[in-house]
Amino acid sequence: MKINGKNIHNNITAYLFLAPFLIVFSLFLAYPVIYSLVLSLHKVSWTTNLYNIFSDMKFVGFDNYIKLFHDSRFWWSLIVTGYYGILTIPLTVFLGLILAILLNNKLPGVSLFRSAYFLPSVLDILVVGIIWTLIYSPHFGILPKILDSLGFSAFMDKGILANPRTALPGVAIAMVLRGAGFGMILFLSAIQNIPVSVYEAAEIDGANAWQKLIYITIPLVKPIILFLVIMGTIGSLNAFTEIYSMTQGGPYVVEFMGNIQGATRVSGYYLFEKWETMEYGYAAAVSYVLLFITLGISLVNAKMMRKKN
Repeated sequence: MKINGKNIHNNITAYLFLAPFLIVFSLFLAYPVIYSLVLSLHKVSWTTNLYNIFSDMKFVGFDNYIKLFHDSRFWWSLIVTGYYGILTIPLTVFLGLILAILLNNKLPGVSLFRSAYFLPSVLDILVVGIIWTLIYSPHFGILPKILDSLGFSAFMDKGILANPRTALPGVAIAMVLRGAGFGMILFLSAIQNIPVSVYEAAEIDGANAWQKLIYITIPLVKPIILFLVIMGTIGSLNAFTEIYSMTQGGPYVVEFMGNIQGATRVSGYYLFEKWETMEYGYAAAVSYVLLFITLGISLVNAKMMRKKN
């Protein structure tokens, strides 16, 4: 096969265009993934010389993973993460769908309301966390004062974020109201792509508004629901910024397996604590376990949605 100069030139040009992506991908994705896997199989702590980390790492095999499954704090963080996901994912999907249905009408000012509901989703989580911390503050927050006027004076003493029963729901409410706007936009675009003739045919058959929602709208927006559930699952397992900005994993008053645990110590924050204490090998093992949990849940969700379809 004869290769002429033009083909060689085209190949070189293609590789040159791919080179920036491959370099960025290797430096910022492939290398960290491989390096963290190596770390998870070694004992690397604050005593390790970070300037010569490869020579000082002690290979321990799967000891970090074995230790992880005997760690009560890790198991507690998974329980809290599951609770956090149960609080946030269904509410975010439900609220986003309801907002999309309500705003899928040609009413005066509907564009303004769409923008207003979508705006919180573009704010940084840290900013949202600080705002809601001020709203929840027992000293000058507006929400505790409203609750106090309604007879819930207990919220004025400790505050919502300092109460182990209400701290995580308080964080969840803030994140649901932040994320519902994003879901609203996705649902709205999907609903507007449903042919009007489908609804008209259903009306001729005598379907009411509820039946059209259950048998037409929801089945046709199931891909959006699946996407939001998967993204919500990933977000719950990686939740950190909202916890860091609002509760720092506390209040630390919950006892589990003989240890005092934080009421809002989710897995992402537990991972941060291990990096903060410079237990790098153990932290890498935690991150890989969370990765496989995320992949497993995402695959199960996708399979369930396909079966229903």
